[in-house]
Amino acid sequence: MEDKEYLGGSTLPAEIEEAQFPSPIDPLKLYLAEISKHPVLSREEERRLAIRVYKYKDKEAAQRLVLANLRLVVKIALEYFRAYQNILDLIQEGNVGLLQAVKKYNPYKGTKFSTYASFWIRAYILRHMMSSFSLVKVGTTQAQRKLFYRLNREKKRLEAMGITATPQLLADTFDVTPEEVEDMEKRLSYGDLYLDGPLGDEGEDTMMDLIRSDEDIEEKLEEKEKSEILAKKIEEFKASLNEKELFVLERRILAEEPLTLQEIGEVFRISRERVRQIENAVLKKLRERFKGELPELYL
Repeated sequence: MEDKEYLGGSTLPAEIEEAQFPSPIDPLKLYLAEISKHPVLSREEERRLAIRVYKYKDKEAAQRLVLANLRLVVKIALEYFRAYQNILDLIQEGNVGLLQAVKKYNPYKGTKFSTYASFWIRAYILRHMMSSFSLVKVGTTQAQRKLFYRLNREKKRLEAMGITATPQLLADTFDVTPEEVEDMEKRLSYGDLYLDGPLGDEGEDTMMDLIRSDEDIEEKLEEKEKSEILAKKIEEFKASLNEKELFVLERRILAEEPLTLQEIGEVFRISRERVRQIENAVLKKLRERFKGELPELYL
């Protein structure tokens, strides 16, 4: 059966249509029909309501924000349907995250509310999924929790360095026994949930990246905003440079593996000292343009 469209374009997986609610009265369809009655807010109206919630704790404004964004919760919950079959549970948890977003949102920081709310919605949905899966339930001791969250990442780090991640080496790293490492490796291999896999086709965020504390979610969003603003400013700065300056900026100052002065000199047939002069000139322009916004690493 083909997927059907609800909520003005949101697609409901065919599996839900066929398997989840076989009775004539479908709770999910009833819920979708009910939330579709609440209109989507314009950006101006959304900001006006958000300001009333932020400044005056206006309950009516908060309710309107929540109702207008219930579609967003459904849209995000549907992304995880194939990993966790009870879609109504996911929607319920996502709604709790939406309430938290309304409570904590600061409209004066310039972030669109739906962007901010998405972090909270995903976090609550993913926490619920983790608490419901067997591999999480077995991680009850402090050592098991430490291994659960960090074991695979540490193994990948060691392997990238050409080091064999033996149980004994991992046990020494986490201050546990080799038997505990082997036990957790078996549990993680069950495949209940791909915690290190990407959440979507775009971006590199994983489930583990989004399962954070409330403070971490806000910090992650602020970092994302700052990075986007900084990237835009750097692109504008690049437009003011000549060919040699741009090359030095991209291939030496901002590069993860910078070229040497000699290598750059060979490209442009100039001396190492001349490359150094160009580099210093670009750094001076950077300091003047950004005034502390770039990490000291670059300056």
